[in-house]
Amino acid sequence: MNGKSFTQSVLAWYDSGHRDLPWRHTTDAYRIWVSEIMLQQTRAETVVSYYERFLAKYPTVRALADAPEEELLKSWEGLGYYSRARSLQKAARVIVGDHGGKLPADVDRLRALPGIGDYTAGAIASIAFGIPAAAVDGNVERVICRYYAIEDTVGTPAVRRMITEKAQALVPMDRPGAFANAMMEMGATMCTPRNPACLLCPVRESCQGFVKGIAQELPHKPQKKAQRVENRAVLLVFVRDRVLITRRKEKLLGGLFVFPDVLEESDPAKLCSALERLGVRAAYDEKIGHAKHVFTHLIWEMDVHALVADEETCVPDGQWVTREELESLPLPTAVKAARRWAMERLG
Repeated sequence: MNGKSFTQSVLAWYDSGHRDLPWRHTTDAYRIWVSEIMLQQTRAETVVSYYERFLAKYPTVRALADAPEEELLKSWEGLGYYSRARSLQKAARVIVGDHGGKLPADVDRLRALPGIGDYTAGAIASIAFGIPAAAVDGNVERVICRYYAIEDTVGTPAVRRMITEKAQALVPMDRPGAFANAMMEMGATMCTPRNPACLLCPVRESCQGFVKGIAQELPHKPQKKAQRVENRAVLLVFVRDRVLITRRKEKLLGGLFVFPDVLEESDPAKLCSALERLGVRAAYDEKIGHAKHVFTHLIWEMDVHALVADEETCVPDGQWVTREELESLPLPTAVKAARRWAMERLG
């Protein structure tokens, strides 16, 4: 099967039925862009409800550009990887300032915007503007590697270029957007990482990975580093109807509100001492529970402790908030369990 036949077969398969996702009912560049940013690191099924709520709140590029950051992050809460939301807004401000509030219909100018890489630029260009540009995400990479039996380890610039060139050669001039969606759909529902449905695949007879019996082994990925584990004591510090939160300064979750925490410590006296260094005098109450959060390269094992402070002292980058305020602020998923326990106690 040549490239043209592959393209026709994949498009015919897509046209015969696919997932009904809201961003597939539009060619509006802004809506396509928002969906593609949300879909990075997040399953489509999870994104659907966030996507619709987000666009109801920020229906235009200008509305996104003008949004207060704290409000924007609250709208993003639960999707994780908050740097995506910040990059989205940063790019929106560039689009308003430099492009008249409209995303540019050009792959290179799209790629120059904050948070938009090769894949996202290709997806917006092809789906929104009908530009025959390849959109190679992890799903498409897997399809290409299996179809051409590419056994090189993926991730290096040379292999990435080779895969993109092969994908680009398949893009039809007349339906680039449909083909981009079809390739993503094939990777997500047919040519899956485990147990691909090869016997149902419309291009299996010419798929070199299937013919050689190695499809399921591909693509070959570099060995992942072991995730580092950090043990953290999360401190819920109460004064009457308020609890202490602080704005995190570290790069990971930077700028988001969290509860004070102490790394690799569990002794109540030392937890109280750590708070004193923040200017808070508190008495230890009890350990409330344990929570775990997995980042890409890091695992947080968190013991959550309750303490009672003498008074609401001034804490750098800190706030004493009520239950209602705690619920309305953008807190990362990593401290979701701690927030729930804090709200139960405040309630």
